[in-house]
Amino acid sequence: PRAAARGRGGRGRMWIGDGAGPRPPFFATLIAILGLLAYDPIRRRSSGIRRVSAIQLPQLINHDNAVIVDVRDNTDFEKSHIAKAINIPVNQLKLNLARLEKHRKKETAMVLVCRSGQQATRGAQVLRKENFPNLYTLDGGMNAWEKEHLPVQR
Repeated sequence: PRAAARGRGGRGRMWIGDGAGPRPPFFATLIAILGLLAYDPIRRRSSGIRRVSAIQLPQLINHDNAVIVDVRDNTDFEKSHIAKAINIPVNQLKLNLARLEKHRKKETAMVLVCRSGQQATRGAQVLRKENFPNLYTLDGGMNAWEKEHLPVQR
């Protein structure tokens, strides 16, 4: 093997080796990434919050009478929203639980919607802590809904 000198007087030699030495932790990194990707769906299932796609949502609305809760701010909601959606910005959910109470009692499917899906997940977690039973988030949010050319109200 070859040696590379480090420091003065040859002290602190470091072996570079012939290429058969330790490798970067590629596989450990790959396993960690795959674990994180698998964790989110498992966490969501165990939390009682499910995802619904833009294609599946109309069926949930029409057959299960799902209620849409749009958690975007009022300005974004007014630009475009799903018909009959209830607008409660995510940071005001706890203050407006009374508006959703009748749906909790009926155990109605409740789908939270935002622009991309992130805020809806946060809102669903708030409602889960308040014991709302049948929670969904729109996967991809309004971006996905509009990408599928599904109807919006303006």
